[in-house]
Amino acid sequence: MKKLLLTGYEPFLKFKTNPTQAAVESLEGKVIGDYKIIGRVYPVAFKEINSLIEQDIEVVEPDAVLSLGLASGISSVHLERIAINTIDGREDNTGFKPNGEKIYENGADGLFSKLPLKQLETALLNENIPVNISNSAGTYLCNNLMYSELYYLQQKKLDIPAGFVHVPPSHEIGIAQRVPSWPQEDITRAVHIIIENLQSN
Repeated sequence: MKKLLLTGYEPFLKFKTNPTQAAVESLEGKVIGDYKIIGRVYPVAFKEINSLIEQDIEVVEPDAVLSLGLASGISSVHLERIAINTIDGREDNTGFKPNGEKIYENGADGLFSKLPLKQLETALLNENIPVNISNSAGTYLCNNLMYSELYYLQQKKLDIPAGFVHVPPSHEIGIAQRVPSWPQEDITRAVHIIIENLQSN
């Protein structure tokens, strides 16, 4: 059985919950399509994220990697196309505030997703899930994780499906923050559909 490393994040900033954590915990251990799901929930900490994803890829030896992040204000699933080699923006959960630093000093300016984005977009639309292909994963932890996993896989010459997906807030967050939101079960279903349609070679 092939393995898929599925990652999400803990709550951060003003958000008391994180729908990516809930999705990962719900799908952990399940068999979906070609893959058994190995779930990990990461801290929102810039100085830890590179070593965490590298360690998990090394230990799990996944046949695919799918990372999830919360994006407040979006009303559709965002399939991220590219990660950039920089971090910037608000403080993380440890109080560290990035200021435009590179993620890897000798890394490329940008790295492209290794997920079949158009195929996944079609699959989600066929299931009436709102979705867009996004050309910016931002500069916060989500972009950092996407870049780090793609960089590490590149360095190890591991040619496997890998990339990042942003999901909308769950209703719990939407009500508290007055932003567009989805039921948690729809967020988890969208992730399930993505994995189902992530056929391995």
